[in-house]
Amino acid sequence: MKPIRAIVPAAGKGKRLQKVSGDAPKAMFRVAGRPMLEVVLENIGFIAPKDVYIVVGYGKEQIIEYFGDAYSYTEQTEQLGTGHAVMTCAEAFRGFDGNVLITFGDMPLFRRSELEKMCRQHEENGADCTLMTAENPNLTMWARVLRDEKGEFAAIVEGKDCTPEQAQIKELFSGVMVFNSRSLFEVLPQVGCANVQKEYYVTEVPELMVRRGMKVQTYFTPDGDDLRGINTPEDLEACEQILKARYALV
Repeated sequence: MKPIRAIVPAAGKGKRLQKVSGDAPKAMFRVAGRPMLEVVLENIGFIAPKDVYIVVGYGKEQIIEYFGDAYSYTEQTEQLGTGHAVMTCAEAFRGFDGNVLITFGDMPLFRRSELEKMCRQHEENGADCTLMTAENPNLTMWARVLRDEKGEFAAIVEGKDCTPEQAQIKELFSGVMVFNSRSLFEVLPQVGCANVQKEYYVTEVPELMVRRGMKVQTYFTPDGDDLRGINTPEDLEACEQILKARYALV
């Protein structure tokens, strides 16, 4: 088995949540009584803390003080998108020949068992990238997974950019991916920022890999609620209810 690391972008401010959570960095907002980043790190607990790179920015001191020096940190001084967040780790990953899981500090519902299965599938199949997908009819604005005529992964299209036909696609992109590290950092510099936000999105990497003939696969997770992130007070309440129900079953 190749070694594995993780990158967890957690640099955001979370403006839409501040009326319920004050001036804490977004990843430190509490869900079911705990900072959501703590739940995320627990879900990737199969990776050694020193191999988990938390990308900090706004309120970085609060995150570093809370989690301590068991974890590794990089800093995103400007909020220029997820691709930019991952790129802050490039120097630390130079020469690393293994896999890297990318998940996010504001998405606490991914199950450890599913993340482990995805990473295992990725390793066994020798993929350059494996991305997690699911179905959830309630998440109408989520990104869709486009496939070619052979049923192979072709691209990700953001929910707001979908044509009426694409909006009917049931397979949604979760945001979570695992990469061959060398492949990721080879392709990542090619990501552009030709979008309204002028940001660099790591979600462009799989499509760029397909164009280069690299091996991109998907892993389907059965519970579509795993895809829910937290951006608004309503999201926070929904995720709390889901987490509390799961904890009650343990």
